[in-house]
Amino acid sequence: MPRATWIGGARTRGGLTVVVALALAGCGGGGTSAPDQSLQARLLTDPREDTALIFATSDHAVGKQRIAFVLLDSRGEALEGATARVRIGRGGLESNAIAEVAARYEPLGRPVSAGQPGDEFDLQGIYVAHVQFDEPGRYSLLVEPDEGRLQGYGSVEVRERAASPAIGAKAPSSDNPTVAEAAAEAITTARPPDVELLRHSIRESIAGRKPFVVVFATPAFCRSRACGPTVEIVDTVRQRIGPSTRFIHVEVYEGNDPRRGYNRWMKQWKLPTEPWIFVVDPEGTIRAKFEGIASVGELERAVRAMRAG
Repeated sequence: MPRATWIGGARTRGGLTVVVALALAGCGGGGTSAPDQSLQARLLTDPREDTALIFATSDHAVGKQRIAFVLLDSRGEALEGATARVRIGRGGLESNAIAEVAARYEPLGRPVSAGQPGDEFDLQGIYVAHVQFDEPGRYSLLVEPDEGRLQGYGSVEVRERAASPAIGAKAPSSDNPTVAEAAAEAITTARPPDVELLRHSIRESIAGRKPFVVVFATPAFCRSRACGPTVEIVDTVRQRIGPSTRFIHVEVYEGNDPRRGYNRWMKQWKLPTEPWIFVVDPEGTIRAKFEGIASVGELERAVRAMRAG
């Protein structure tokens, strides 16, 4: 009997909890599925290749949540371009679906590599589903892309409250360093330095009632190569949006040294992982947030929605 690979709520770096795609022995077949059958039964009777989901998010809580994931086939190639249906059950795969949502494929806007060293895969985009959770607990997801080649499964742990600041909460007024007080090379691990993301602090932006986007990431020290391009994705959106919104990069380690642990700005924001992106309005209220890698399109839409609202 197959079991879902437990990947929800794990500590991650680079935004991706990478799990080797598994083919389930004995899965597949030509049977049709009854509306009230369990997720597990549907997995067993569907003829498509079965694979574990690779989650890009882990800090899930009661309320509407963004869940991002990747689907890899047995050759290690990521599925691209298809929309997908996500069936959600409370508990393990033996549970029946209690909700269904659509997952949208989000091209990242630039190709990146992801995964652990020696196990990288090319990543062109991610799937994103927005799910309303009413109670904490373990939830199983069964993902069926319209493209029809794969069927993905996995679990997430939903807590009463997220560790990270909630949408609608006030942004912590962090006094992160800027190029006005230190050389860019001392502030950022990006090479060349991302100078345009180092001109403003969170504190001065909140005090001046300036809308801003802040990315917490460490381009040089992430385990996955996916978190380095997160800063570049943010900078791409900065160039598209223009000066109406500030864009800020904050490193995650004390003294930019991973051996010293997370720095005080990560602790102020109570971030359990990295990278993170937050969109903050002129009132200092968090209007959107993205754990792990986000697409150029997702972030640009969130910034424009904040400006329009």
